[in-house]
Amino acid sequence: MKKLTLAAAFAAMATGAFADPVDGLWKTQPGDTGGYLHVSIAPCGSAICGTIDTAFDADGNEQLNYENLGKQIIWDMVPEGNGSYDDGKIWAPDRNKTYSSKMSLDGQNKLTVKGCVAGGLVCRGQTWTRVQ
Repeated sequence: MKKLTLAAAFAAMATGAFADPVDGLWKTQPGDTGGYLHVSIAPCGSAICGTIDTAFDADGNEQLNYENLGKQIIWDMVPEGNGSYDDGKIWAPDRNKTYSSKMSLDGQNKLTVKGCVAGGLVCRGQTWTRVQ
């Protein structure tokens, strides 16, 4: 029993030790409609991905029937070190467009997310805040 408990504790510590600093739940800035999202960011293979967890209208009311719940919004984001991520894609639900993307952490609770076109010459970005 002691060995099993010790093995479980070690596995939990090892998993936490390898967690990426961007892992967690993030609140987007309001989109074109004034609504915002909570996006769950986690590893997917060797990359980082984000999935729409919860949607809110402009008044902050949860939108249980939001058609894009559970949809992947970020994929193929490659950790570059020092809180920078590159070579990914991001889908903007308010415009239904997919962009080349990069992200960067500012401390532990701010995430700058950019979607770019024209080889990175034109970018649109937001700063997301950590929910958890």
